[in-house]
Amino acid sequence: MEKNSYEDAIAGLKKLLSEKSDLEGVAAAKIKQITAELETATVNGSAKPDDPVQRLKTGFDFFKKEKYDSIWGTCQRSEPKDSRVCPTHVLDFQPGEAFVVRNIANMVPPYDQTRYAGVGAAIEYAVLQLKVENIVVIGHSCCGGIKGLMSIPDDGTTSSDFIEDWVKICMPAKTKVKADCGQLSFAEQCTNCEMEAVNVSLANLLTYPFVKAAVAKKTLALLGSHYDFVKGTFDIWNLDYDLSSSVTL
Repeated sequence: MEKNSYEDAIAGLKKLLSEKSDLEGVAAAKIKQITAELETATVNGSAKPDDPVQRLKTGFDFFKKEKYDSIWGTCQRSEPKDSRVCPTHVLDFQPGEAFVVRNIANMVPPYDQTRYAGVGAAIEYAVLQLKVENIVVIGHSCCGGIKGLMSIPDDGTTSSDFIEDWVKICMPAKTKVKADCGQLSFAEQCTNCEMEAVNVSLANLLTYPFVKAAVAKKTLALLGSHYDFVKGTFDIWNLDYDLSSSVTL
């Protein structure tokens, strides 16, 4: 940005704040966010790759400070229609910054050219055409899809046309939670399964040959995360993968 353009931008901001003092809090938070991003953007004057984990944390911190309290205050008065909340909103993504794929319980099915072609096409487009550098699987609290998975009878019978068959994608997560956390309440088991299902989805991503190849070449990283809209937390993690063998679940 040229000096004059920079000075004009600063002058415009000062003028706006002098006319609308109620925007000072929002402006201060944005300036802090921009400052943090600029501080991590360069090292000794040369550009360095963005840290995806730090970017997610920065975005969520802004959301929590500026928007979470008012949103959760509303949710406490009435049951939210969509507990997930759009990730572009929760993580303060700018238009075009993230390619988002959403489905029931945010699950990634295993590679299957026929049964899961829709999800497969989205993943393929993201990796091969958009050449994304990070895939983040986001689970969330009070997930209806996970509750449905945990409620499927042991004999596997279903009562819906699509939903239960879909969430069975993460049946390994339910099995693990039942084995490890069987003494916990149903609600606590569901919370554990929300995060374990993310791990199953991360493993399923490696059944896509182009994903596995990109991860092996270190041009793509896989991250798991969990948004708790009750506590106002966003956890991020990664897993160690054995790329020398096929993934079986």
